[in-house]
Amino acid sequence: MSQRVITLLTDFGTQDAFVGIMKGVILNINPAVSLVDLSHGVPPQEIVAGALILHSAAAFFPPGTIHVAVVDPGVGSVRRALLIETREAFFIGPDNGLLSLAAPAETVVRIIQLTNAEYFLEKRSYTFHGRDIFAPIAAHLSLGQAPERFGPTVPTMARLTLPRVEYHETGLTGRVIYIDHFGNLITNITEADLQPFSKENLLVSISTMRIQGVVASYAAVETGAPAALINSWGMLEIAVRNGSAAHRYGISTGHPVYLTFLK
Repeated sequence: MSQRVITLLTDFGTQDAFVGIMKGVILNINPAVSLVDLSHGVPPQEIVAGALILHSAAAFFPPGTIHVAVVDPGVGSVRRALLIETREAFFIGPDNGLLSLAAPAETVVRIIQLTNAEYFLEKRSYTFHGRDIFAPIAAHLSLGQAPERFGPTVPTMARLTLPRVEYHETGLTGRVIYIDHFGNLITNITEADLQPFSKENLLVSISTMRIQGVVASYAAVETGAPAALINSWGMLEIAVRNGSAAHRYGISTGHPVYLTFLK
C-alpha cells in the first residue's frame, strides 16, 4: 500500500510554495509514496478547466491511484470536503464539481464526507484545505487507512453540467469549453457527434475563422494556418499550427462554434 501513487492538480501555480507544502505534508506521513504533478497551471478559480484536465488524465494511472484536486474558490465556506471512491481510483477535493467528470455516477463506489479531524493537520487554516485536509487524508489513505475512517458516507456530490451540443437541419452548434497552454480551442463536440457525417464536408466556423474539413493532425495544414481536428481527448479542437487560435481570433471559453454539413 505504501507504494501507491498520489497525483496533485491545483490552480496554485509554481511561484509560491503551496504545492511544495502539500508535498511536504504528504511525505511526512508516507515518505515512500510516489507523487505526480498533473498540473498546477489550472487558471485561477476555473473549476471546469480543472475538472476537464483531471478527467483527461485519470484513466492513464494505475488502479488505486489517489488523485488530489484543489481548485477551490469556496474554501472556508460550507462547501464539503470529499473522498470519492470509484472502481479504479480515489478522488479527494472540494465538493464543487471539480471531481465529477473524472468520477461519473456509474463508476462511483461510495462518497465520503471528510469530517474526522483526527486525520487533518492539528492547526488548520480557513484558506488552505489543500495543506490541512486534502493532503493528509491522501497520505493516510495511501498507507492503507480505510476510507470510512475519514467520515460518513453521503449519497450525492456536486456535478458539473457541460453545455450540450445543439443539432439543427444543416449542422450543429457547440461551445469552446477549454483553452490549452498552446491556445488551442477545445470544444464540447465529440468525435461521436461527428461520426454520422463526412469530415471532409464539414465547414467549421468560429469568430471570423472558416475551416473546411476536419484533419487528422496539426501537420496536415501549413504553418500559421487554422485547423480543425479530433484531439487526444476525443473532442473537436480548433488550432493554429505553431500559433495560438485563442490569441489570433480573440476567443475565450463559452464562444460558440458552428458546424455546417456541406452537400
